[in-house]
Amino acid sequence: MSTQELKNTFSGKYNFGLGKRKRSIATVRIYKAKDKGEIFVNDQKINDWADYHELVQKIVSPLEAVGMKNKFNMTIVVRGGGKNSQAEAIRHGIARALEDFDSSFRETLKPLGFLSRDSRVKERKKYGLKRARKSPQFSKR
Repeated sequence: MSTQELKNTFSGKYNFGLGKRKRSIATVRIYKAKDKGEIFVNDQKINDWADYHELVQKIVSPLEAVGMKNKFNMTIVVRGGGKNSQAEAIRHGIARALEDFDSSFRETLKPLGFLSRDSRVKERKKYGLKRARKSPQFSKR
């Protein structure tokens, strides 16, 4: 489905959420679904985008937590990072969009950690070392 077709399919009022994880940034728009909710990631259906089922489970976990699994259509644009960090950025964005939709969802999403940005990133390599903290093997002679 092209971007123009998606714009025609999902139009009207939406709630927005921005999710981040490592180098990934996801912009999430949720629209109230009339029938069965569909999720599009980078103009692809979620099952075509995700390499394996666990990524899909990770993405829809905030929806399952608040009991709104098939109630929303979503368009998601995600850039940067790997698939796993993209999925976690999408999860963060969906949780923020759900909170924007109904602020009472915060009580459910906050204890599960969906609204908190996981700020851990890869540590930079230091000079004289092989990686960020691994030092070369010590040689006595």
